[in-house]
Amino acid sequence: MRLVQMAVPPEKHDVVVDLLEDRELNYTIADETSNQGAESIVSVPIETGDVEEFLDSLREVGIEQGGYAIITDVEAILGERESGTERTAQPDTTPPLEPFTSNRISREELQDTVTEMAVITPSYVFFTVVSSIVACTGLLTNSPAVIVGSMVIAPLLGPAVGASVGSIVNDEQLFRTSVLAQGLGLVLAVGSATVFAYLIKFTILSTVDLHTIDEVVSRINPGALSLIVALGSGAVGAFSVSSGASAPLVGVMIAAALIPPAAAVGLSIAYWSPVVLISVTVLLIVNILSINFASLGVLWIRGYRPTHWAEQEIAKRTTMKRIGTLLIGILIVSSFLITTSININQNNQFEEDVDSIAAESDVRILSINTSYELQPFTRTPTAVTVHAETDSNRFADRFRHRIKNRTGADVSVTVVQETVVTSNVTSGTPTPMQRSPDELDPDKYRAGNNTHRYPLPRTISSPPR
Repeated sequence: MRLVQMAVPPEKHDVVVDLLEDRELNYTIADETSNQGAESIVSVPIETGDVEEFLDSLREVGIEQGGYAIITDVEAILGERESGTERTAQPDTTPPLEPFTSNRISREELQDTVTEMAVITPSYVFFTVVSSIVACTGLLTNSPAVIVGSMVIAPLLGPAVGASVGSIVNDEQLFRTSVLAQGLGLVLAVGSATVFAYLIKFTILSTVDLHTIDEVVSRINPGALSLIVALGSGAVGAFSVSSGASAPLVGVMIAAALIPPAAAVGLSIAYWSPVVLISVTVLLIVNILSINFASLGVLWIRGYRPTHWAEQEIAKRTTMKRIGTLLIGILIVSSFLITTSININQNNQFEEDVDSIAAESDVRILSINTSYELQPFTRTPTAVTVHAETDSNRFADRFRHRIKNRTGADVSVTVVQETVVTSNVTSGTPTPMQRSPDELDPDKYRAGNNTHRYPLPRTISSPPR
């Protein structure tokens, strides 16, 4: 529900009243005197989805030239009310997209809202820098909770949606401001993360292998599903703002697609990891393009257009051109994500084949680990480590040959030979086992059957040839 308050000049008073009566809207009128002379203040409570159509009707009768309107949010209305917006039940003949375009705020309210959110202020700079530093800390400490916290304080929703609103309503000033805010935000995020990572490098952690940090590795070699996250973020962000819903929670989702990758870019620069740098940069670019593309599409489908018909054709051409540009950019960058997705499936198949080979073996396999060499968009299996109960010195060679014959990959195989020693104890006195006294662990002795696993002090390796 919204409350529309209009300052109506005397010559438009009767026209506005007739308009309100025709629409069967409840209204109140107060006569006031201002620095613009005598005028009437008309207050009209109206449903949120009907505000834009009502304002267009006011423009048609000339209220835009001789007066102005203020729109405020109404928390509640006490008492019974009758309004032309309460329609009698009729057969449902609405177009398929009608539910999607209803219950949205007016273009004027949307434009004012995102204009305030997209302004570059000291607060915007401060929160962007702090969120990037916090995200960088979360990546270094491998803490998902800290990374989520960095998303909460990132102020990136306004610029992302503002550029789309500027395009659709033909507000070039809003579009340029929002694009500038997005660019500045990314520069601040990457720059502050880089400076912070350098400070950490020269004071606390001189060497860090980024490939061993799970939160960083999860953003290396991003697959095609990463595109879904970014598209969903942009779509939900635009839908939320255009519905007048609370923005901070939705802003977290947009920040999730931008802040951690930006912080990872800074880390990869400071600790110089080209593989990480290329991968997370591609992820960051595709997320930016996808968020703007989805936001633009959602607002267009929801029916937002410029106020005057002369601007609508210009806005349509501009919007279609920008949608096409974003789509081409997404398709180009997404080719890398598709390559990564194919490689992920190949690696999953490789691991399944290795497990199958292990299951076919007459040796008891305890665990299998596969090591990979990371490239910017792919991972290549290089080594397989097998923990097995075997005394055969040739098991590693046989296992490697089976992997090569089935998968075509010539990887090194390392077998860690393990043995299981079982003690049968029938009383409180432990039975000696054939091990040295140093190996015994008194805390693990219990009456009954106890099984202990001890790795042998040697491994057997079969390098690729």
